[in-house]
Amino acid sequence: MAAFSLDNPVFVTWLIAAALTVLKVMGQGWMTVRAMTREGAGFVSPEDLRPGAINKAPDPAQLQPNEAVERSRRMHRNDLENIPAFWVAGLGLVAVSPPLWAAIALMMGFVIARALHAWAYGTAKSHETRATFYTIGSVIVIVMALWVLVAALGAVG
Repeated sequence: MAAFSLDNPVFVTWLIAAALTVLKVMGQGWMTVRAMTREGAGFVSPEDLRPGAINKAPDPAQLQPNEAVERSRRMHRNDLENIPAFWVAGLGLVAVSPPLWAAIALMMGFVIARALHAWAYGTAKSHETRATFYTIGSVIVIVMALWVLVAALGAVG
């Protein structure tokens, strides 16, 4: 069975986890746009003050930070800082053919940790709560990367 084939359940697991996390990253961008339009604030560029179909009455105050918009931006930035490492480590994990149970536990564990992190961030839970879910996801990616590294070094040594 080829590693990168739909016949490989580890690859299928990665595809599902990758698709879900792509939707999270892209969805968070849209959540930021929604917050900007709902709040009528939190714009970042001077050209955002040009009148248009959505912003009919621009005001320079719209360029001031807005907590709802900034929270969504921070969530998006956090996704962009963490999720791509999962994609790379996960694809590497597929290449080294771990047991299916391990791939499912690691990959779906990451997806769940990121979902809980988003919930904690989006609902302004304590830093400790948010950090717990971040840590779980981060440790999962580190384990995946170490698994790949050990397997790759074993293949060359």
